[in-house]
Amino acid sequence: MEFGPYLMLAMLEGAVLAAVLALMASGLSLTFGVMRVVNVAHGEFYMLGAVIAWFVAHLVGGGAALSFVAAAIIAPLAVGVLAAAADITILKRIDYDPERTIVATIGLLYVIQQVTLMTYGPDARPVEPPFNSRIALPWIEWGEGGPSLYFPWGLSTTSYKLFVIGAAAVLILAIRLFMTRSRAGLIMRATQLDSDMATAFGIPVERVYAAVFGLGAALAALAGVLIVPIQQAHYLMGGDALLLSFIVVIIGGLGSMAGTIVAAVLIGMSDGIISVFFSPTLAKIIATLLVALVLVFRPQGLFGTRDR
Repeated sequence: MEFGPYLMLAMLEGAVLAAVLALMASGLSLTFGVMRVVNVAHGEFYMLGAVIAWFVAHLVGGGAALSFVAAAIIAPLAVGVLAAAADITILKRIDYDPERTIVATIGLLYVIQQVTLMTYGPDARPVEPPFNSRIALPWIEWGEGGPSLYFPWGLSTTSYKLFVIGAAAVLILAIRLFMTRSRAGLIMRATQLDSDMATAFGIPVERVYAAVFGLGAALAALAGVLIVPIQQAHYLMGGDALLLSFIVVIIGGLGSMAGTIVAAVLIGMSDGIISVFFSPTLAKIIATLLVALVLVFRPQGLFGTRDR
């Protein structure tokens, strides 16, 4: 096979990662943008989404499609409620102090991880996708008579991976519309701009913070639900996802949703291409070096604004 078809296949794999990463990092960016909270436990909410999806799939039964739909509804709701409860019982009591918040969410990370290990176990377990048809991908061949389509052997993807890309795009657009067009979104943005002024106008800032923390965790859990039919659910799967999410929000700009999406596409596509042609380790090294360059030359990120 020529280099071109391999590159297209690698880009499709990167697009799947970019879609899931954009959804997860959007939750992290939303939490920081509104609350100014660095949530180190965000990766564990992603892991919980995948693990709960496995539990729901085995409890519901009735076919892969029904189980997946049930998991996509139950897992984000359960994780969102858990995160909101953690905000009320832990973060609120330490007044969202940046240093203590980091320590508290590290503790929350280990609690969630160890409870999952004790209940779910150490084994990685798969979830059956609702559909998974193999789709052959065409390639253009240039001959003497001009361009013509042909189907190289092995150049294919699955319908579920294409669904993940489309579903993530729709969800991110929905988040954008929610933040800009809905009353709840406007309240969140007002709280982000000036929490003291929002309090003066009667906005229950503490409830807004709990809702934002829960929404960010629910987005991470939904990303976990989408990825678990491709990658098996495991109690340690949150570590790499958290690292990539932090890389994305730092490059895009802390609190910038648009920057988060652009950076997720950049990191996801480069990770997919470099992993296919070289190694996943090299992809992580290059992403980390890119973060270092951004921090040196543009500390506020590609789309962030410099504090004055």
